[in-house]
Amino acid sequence: MFVNTLILGAGAAGLMAAAHAGPDVLVIDHAKAPGEKIRISGGGRCNFTNMYCDPNSFLSGNPHFAKSALARYTQWDFIELVDRHGIAWHEKTLGQLFCDGKSTQIVDMLLKEMEKTGARLWLRTKIKDIRHAEGRFVTRVEKEGQEVEITSQNLILATGGKSIPKMGATGIAYDIARQFGHDVTEVRPALVPLTFGDRFVPLAGVATNTLVSNDKASFPEAMLFTHRGLSGPSILQISSYWHEGEEIVVNLLPEVDLPTLLREKRQTDGKRALTVELAAHLPARLVSFIGQEIDLKGNIADLSDSRIDQLTDALTAWRLKPTGSEGYRTAEVTLGGVSTTGIDSKSLMSKHLPGLYVIGEAVDVTGWLGGYNFQWAWASGVAAGRDIQSRATG
Repeated sequence: MFVNTLILGAGAAGLMAAAHAGPDVLVIDHAKAPGEKIRISGGGRCNFTNMYCDPNSFLSGNPHFAKSALARYTQWDFIELVDRHGIAWHEKTLGQLFCDGKSTQIVDMLLKEMEKTGARLWLRTKIKDIRHAEGRFVTRVEKEGQEVEITSQNLILATGGKSIPKMGATGIAYDIARQFGHDVTEVRPALVPLTFGDRFVPLAGVATNTLVSNDKASFPEAMLFTHRGLSGPSILQISSYWHEGEEIVVNLLPEVDLPTLLREKRQTDGKRALTVELAAHLPARLVSFIGQEIDLKGNIADLSDSRIDQLTDALTAWRLKPTGSEGYRTAEVTLGGVSTTGIDSKSLMSKHLPGLYVIGEAVDVTGWLGGYNFQWAWASGVAAGRDIQSRATG
C-alpha cells in the first residue's frame, strides 16, 4: 500500500504531526492505545504545556536548535487549541498547566484533529524493517499477524526515547536514524530520581522546599526523600544536568537567612534549643536525621559566630554525591537523541535524506520538568507536518 506520509509513533509528537501533515497520513504504533505517555502524565491530568516556555528551558547539543519550532508554534497556540475543544484547565506552580479533568481529553482532542484531515491510525502494529529506494520509504510491518508493506513519500520518526520501557519505549528511533546516516548523541535518563543506597531510608516520605544546584543549574522546588534516595521536582530537574560521580548541593533553607536568624534568636530567645528552632523551618524527622551527622545539641545562646557559620554551611550547602539514578524505568524523558546537526531546525527534516523527519523526544532536545517536553512535542510535530504540506502544494 502507498501513503504520502507514514508516522512511526502515536505519542504526543506523532499525533500532532498527523493533524498537520495534510491528506493521506498513516500513524502506526505497537501499543494498544494512542498517547499512553499523555494518559499517565501529570498524575492523570496531563501537564500539557508551560506558560513560561522558552528555548532557555531546553537542553541540547545545539541550544539554538529548538528556537524556530517553538517560536512558530507557542504554548499560547496550544492553549487556544485546548480552549477550542472546550477542555477546562488550571495553572499550578511555575506556569504548569493541567487539565481539570482527565488527561485522556488531550488524546481525544488530538485524535479529533487527526480525523479532520483523514489521517488513519493503526495500533498493535510492529515495525519489521525499513528501507529507502527510488526516493521513497518502504516499511514492512506486522499487523494482526499479517505482514504489510507500506510505501511512503515521507517518514516521520516519532517513537520517542528510552524512558519508561514498561510502556514499550525502545531506542528504535536511534537505530532508524543511524541507518539513514544520522548521528546519535549520548543518551541517558533525565528528569529522574537520584539514588543514594539506603542512606535516606529513615526519611522516606519526608518532603521539604529546597534549592538544589550544581555548577550548571539551580532549581528552587520541593525535594522528597525516598527509600532509594531523593526525588521531587528539584531533584528531577537537576538530574538532567548531573553526571555520575558528580555532587549536587542542597540548600535546605532557601527562604531563610539562617545566620541572621540565629544571631537574632541568640539575643531574644537564647534558651531555646537549636533543634526546636530548626524544626520550626524543617520537618522534625529531617532535623533529627541531620543531628546524627552534625552536632545540633544545646541552646541557641551557646552558638558562637563561627559555629553559626558552620551550621549555615551544613544546612544551606549540603553536598551530596548520588550513587546513580533510578534509570529509564522511572525517567520522564531521555536526554540526548538524534543529533541536531543533521536536522533542519525549521522543518525537522533530515538535511541529507528528503522526506525523513525526526520529532519529539527522539531528537536531542530535552525540556525542563513542567510541560516543556510536551510543548516541544507539539511544536516539532507541527513544524514537520506543515513542512510536508508545504512541499506537497509546491
